[in-house]
Amino acid sequence: MDESQGLIRRYFETFNAFDRAGMLACLSDDIVHDVNQGERRLGKSQFAAFLQRMDHCYREQLRDIVIMTDANGGRASAEFVVHGHYIADDEGLPPARGQSYVLPAGTFFEIVGGKITRVTTHYNLNNWISQVAG
Repeated sequence: MDESQGLIRRYFETFNAFDRAGMLACLSDDIVHDVNQGERRLGKSQFAAFLQRMDHCYREQLRDIVIMTDANGGRASAEFVVHGHYIADDEGLPPARGQSYVLPAGTFFEIVGGKITRVTTHYNLNNWISQVAG
C-alpha cells in the first residue's frame, strides 16, 4: 500500500473509531473542506466544528471502502457505503427520530506533504431524505 493510500485508510479508520483527534491529524492546517450541498470550509478549526455537529446529529460507520490513488499520490478518491442513524435534528432537514439509513457516497482528496489538503464529499441528499422522512 502506498503512502497516500495508507493516509486515506487511516482517515477512514479514525472516522469509524470516533477518533476525531486522529482524524484531524491526517489533515493539513489549511484543509479545504467541500461539504455535499454546503459551503466550502477552510482550516482545521472549521473541519473540527463540522465534525462536532455531525457527531451531535448522526452516528455513522463507513463500510465497503474502496480507495483509489493517482500515480504520484497527490490525489485520491474513495467510494463507500454510509450506515447511519439520524439522532438529533440538523438544520433544514427532516426531524430526527433515530431513523437508520444506508447511503452510497464518495470522497475526493488532495494530498501534499503526507497530509490531506482537500476533502470533497458527495452523496445523494434526496436519497437520504427519502430514507429518513418516510
